[in-house]
Amino acid sequence: MRMLRGLLILLALTLAVAGCGTDTTTDEADGAGATDLAFTATTLEGEEFDGTSLDGTPTVLWFWAPWCPTCRGQIPTVSGLGRTYDGQVDVVAVGGLDTQGEIEALAAEIDHVTHLVDDEGVVWKHFGVTAQSTYTVIDADGEIVHEGYLEDEALEDLVAGLAG
Repeated sequence: MRMLRGLLILLALTLAVAGCGTDTTTDEADGAGATDLAFTATTLEGEEFDGTSLDGTPTVLWFWAPWCPTCRGQIPTVSGLGRTYDGQVDVVAVGGLDTQGEIEALAAEIDHVTHLVDDEGVVWKHFGVTAQSTYTVIDADGEIVHEGYLEDEALEDLVAGLAG
């Protein structure tokens, strides 16, 4: 019992520090400037992904972790955006903060998005992401229009505006 209580306290502290579902460690940006899409990553299928392929298309980068309950709750919205705006807006799910196997297991259940397995946190660091769930939303001109947490409805409205 004592060990279980210690584990629960450790878990609570870890979630508090990690900021699951909060935007306290990222900045919301309106017109924050152009983003650097010069990065590479590995897709769920094990292929190399070149970030510059996103250039010229509105893009939603969703930074998530398999164990994050907020992230899991966002799956229907993120998948729905990928389905609704296929060919108009790129939706890229960047799984991190866990092992490759855990990221791959949950990512296999998330449809209509491009999946990047970022178990080393390289893409997260490239975009300055320090908490999950975080969105980086980029317009067709490469300008970051939002960084941080978004409620589902706000994300849907933002993407609808970008798809225009």
